[in-house]
Amino acid sequence: MPKERGRKGKKKVCAFCTDKVKVVDYKEVARLRRFITERGKILPRRISGNCAKHQRQLTVAIKRARQVALLPYTVE
Repeated sequence: MPKERGRKGKKKVCAFCTDKVKVVDYKEVARLRRFITERGKILPRRISGNCAKHQRQLTVAIKRARQVALLPYTVE
């Protein structure tokens, strides 16, 4: 199915930049859950709308939260 011409989606803004968050903390589980699918995968930047800097911090924070059992790796 070819892509429609002239159709641009609205540019998403980074949730961390709008809240003026300097560092993404792994202990803020409620915030991190917004960026994980129901299967437990990390949402990519083009879907979540995060900037590159915060997306890198988010990925590390989610992995750390999983390591200390604050977030699940997968869902049964």
